[in-house]
Amino acid sequence: MSVNKKLGKCPFCDDGYIEVRRIEVNAKPTKLYACSNAHWEFEHDMCELSTQSSCSYRIFANQFLQWNKKSIGENEIRTVLEEEQVKIRLYSSRVKKEYYKWAILDKEYGLSIVWDIDIQEDDK
Repeated sequence: MSVNKKLGKCPFCDDGYIEVRRIEVNAKPTKLYACSNAHWEFEHDMCELSTQSSCSYRIFANQFLQWNKKSIGENEIRTVLEEEQVKIRLYSSRVKKEYYKWAILDKEYGLSIVWDIDIQEDDK
């Protein structure tokens, strides 16, 4: 069994760590950032939490693909685990322009975009 890289402490359980796991979704490789206490069973591009899991927290690296963010990187995951938010760059195909939003921890969805706050590229 290979050891997964740990990026930080899980924000939703006492003893878990967020690990990098490589998976396939729709026959395309992607990363899953998941709690070490979350164990997933994959079958035919469907996944379910196994009965051995004590935490369900996960972030799919491609979860913001519909806003033209191809992947959430490991450094962005480390930042959101430490600071509970991270600035992400998105791209609007309609107006052909990039823009920035905060992504925050979300127990159900992994990360959520804060849509009602506009930030500039140089804002921290």
